[in-house]
Amino acid sequence: MRKKICVVTGTRAEYGLFFPIMKKIQLSKLLDLQIVATTMHLSEEFGNTYKQIEKDGFFINEKVENLLSSDTKTSTAKSTGLAILLLSDVFSRLSPNVVLILGDRFEAHAAATTAMLMNIPIAHIHGGEITEGAIDEKIRHSITKMSSLHFTSTGEYRNRVIQMGEHPNTVFSVGAPGIDNILNINLVSKEDLERHLSWKFGHKSALFTYHPPTLQEGGLEKGIDDILSSIEKSDLNVIFTYANADSNGRKINQRIEKFCNKDLKRFKIVKNLGQIKYLSAMKYVNILIGNTSSGIIEAASFKKPVINIGERQKGRLRSGNVIDCHINKLDIAILDALMMDCSKVINLYGNGDASFKIVKKLENCNIGNIKFFFNLKV
Repeated sequence: MRKKICVVTGTRAEYGLFFPIMKKIQLSKLLDLQIVATTMHLSEEFGNTYKQIEKDGFFINEKVENLLSSDTKTSTAKSTGLAILLLSDVFSRLSPNVVLILGDRFEAHAAATTAMLMNIPIAHIHGGEITEGAIDEKIRHSITKMSSLHFTSTGEYRNRVIQMGEHPNTVFSVGAPGIDNILNINLVSKEDLERHLSWKFGHKSALFTYHPPTLQEGGLEKGIDDILSSIEKSDLNVIFTYANADSNGRKINQRIEKFCNKDLKRFKIVKNLGQIKYLSAMKYVNILIGNTSSGIIEAASFKKPVINIGERQKGRLRSGNVIDCHINKLDIAILDALMMDCSKVINLYGNGDASFKIVKKLENCNIGNIKFFFNLKV
């Protein structure tokens, strides 16, 4: 009997990581793919990215519009609650055998909570990681405890999931699926990307993505203004991508929009580059700036220097290409990054076969709901 694997996706970035896994599930003779698009995918403000999923040849079984238009912690909580309410009906209609969840966003937590309460087994990708500066940390670990099957990106993260009481036989170190895209997708040429963006990389360029530091109280506006001031003082041409739909993300996007309008030749803001164009931009820029996980995980495969601002990614393992800096030290970090030699960096998050390993385990593992806490011997 074929197993129905229900992928729940809420953002452009997370879908990009899911992409190689979804393609392999499509080709499997033992699995059936179900897709539920939620949150940012259904928002015009964030580019209606469900259209990209369909353009890539996938059928979306259900669309869940749960994202409130306000930009507060209250609206995030309400968007989570609305997702739970709507997903309960979705899972009832689809009757999946497994709900497949990636990462640590609020809609992922909603999907896990709903599936757990409906006795649907959960498989979780990217558990065991540490991000001390964001609420994602708590979400990720709680999804781990609701899940029956775990796919971690490194051996150290596997050990951490086991430390949390998950049985070693259910926890697999497979690498990061984002690396699969880098090695297997045909990227856009530099010239074609420049034509698409109506923008030139120039002599020195950067790719910038900065998400709200969700555990920080106050100071966001001044912080983003200080970051933009440092970028303006540099001689970099910069592609900016939108922040995600966490509380205060819209404030960041509004400030970047206003900033880019001051010099459209140097600065370009894009709501959604899409996976191929985003990775292509990563390949052609000189450095990455921001606080996104793609700088920590994927950029090492391109051997690109990364400036990681603040504490959102504090605790994640680095591959040797990351400069961690405070906002007020960004000027110096930019100079250091431009001189940094990353030619010998090896990406510790894998070699591009994570999706193959994940799908094989989904095909062969018997996933149940009954779990026993695994005690470490001391």
